[in-house]
Amino acid sequence: MVRRILLGTLTLIALAFAVIVISVVQFDVPREELVGQYAGGASQFVTLPSGASAHMRDEGNPDGPVLVLIHGSNASLHTWEPWVAELGDSYRIVSMDLPGHGLTGRVPGDDYTREGMADFVGELMDVLNVDRFAIAGNSMGGGVAAQYTLEHPGRISALILVDSAGIPVERKEEDVPLAFRLARMPVVSNVMRYVLPRSVVEEGVRKVFVDQSKVTDEMVSRYFDLSLHEGNRDATRMRFRSYASRDEEAFAARLGEIEVPVLVIWGDKDGLIPVSAAHEFKKRIPQAELAIFENVGHVPMEEVPEASAAAVRDFLASALAASSSTSPASPPAGAAVNEGGEAVPEAVE
Repeated sequence: MVRRILLGTLTLIALAFAVIVISVVQFDVPREELVGQYAGGASQFVTLPSGASAHMRDEGNPDGPVLVLIHGSNASLHTWEPWVAELGDSYRIVSMDLPGHGLTGRVPGDDYTREGMADFVGELMDVLNVDRFAIAGNSMGGGVAAQYTLEHPGRISALILVDSAGIPVERKEEDVPLAFRLARMPVVSNVMRYVLPRSVVEEGVRKVFVDQSKVTDEMVSRYFDLSLHEGNRDATRMRFRSYASRDEEAFAARLGEIEVPVLVIWGDKDGLIPVSAAHEFKKRIPQAELAIFENVGHVPMEEVPEASAAAVRDFLASALAASSSTSPASPPAGAAVNEGGEAVPEAVE
């Protein structure tokens, strides 16, 4: 009798454990299963010389100055949709999913460093035959944008840093999304390769907004689904490992080399990268202009799109007018850009 009860109890425990495992274990999802939901409208896939298949969008005014938008860590080009809507009347806007993100996924060579991502941006702009452009980046993407500007100053007409990485900062651990904290732990990050509760993703998304009404189920689902894109979690682990060897102070020390017009946009309630970093960017890049928004978090382009885009519009109008160089003519959005088959953007239906 006791043995039967014990066996029954163990069976129930095993079943409960199996249910828990099934509910949290998440396998990679092939790109083909995500394209229909997240690659609509202007989305295209471009095969770069490095072999990467870049998910990108080329939108807005095909005859306007080019503005390139670089998203942050674990985000995607979708984060820029509000700015595309606000600025697309005047600018040709190119956005992309960086390596290890969104629908681009894992790339040949597995280079997910800041330098590698800047090279990726340059490859894409070469394929599009865009020689000169303004560039904006949020968070990790701001560091990538600054890196590209430092390495290719002749191609950049203006730089916009939105709650940008690149300055060593101190932050409260509780302000950092749990997913980021877990990704920094060697053993735990290996477990996260297969175990990713949706609640962890939602917590991370909510952390970057002050106005919680901006966080929708659709937004959380997109972040969660794209994190499961085949290869993205492996890429995230490699990327976070590369942070350990990165000398952020050495990078910050180079910021004074930037000579183009710079706009620094920040949310004053950003817990992930505090607003003190905005003032440090200004200190290191004297010509930088500051636009700080009250009661806003880490992603002003999504939380206050109208106000932040208006700041960008005013800044670019002045910066581009003052530029001594003119942008070479670029092909219209979505046009074939070379005579080789692989480098031509392929529209997604």
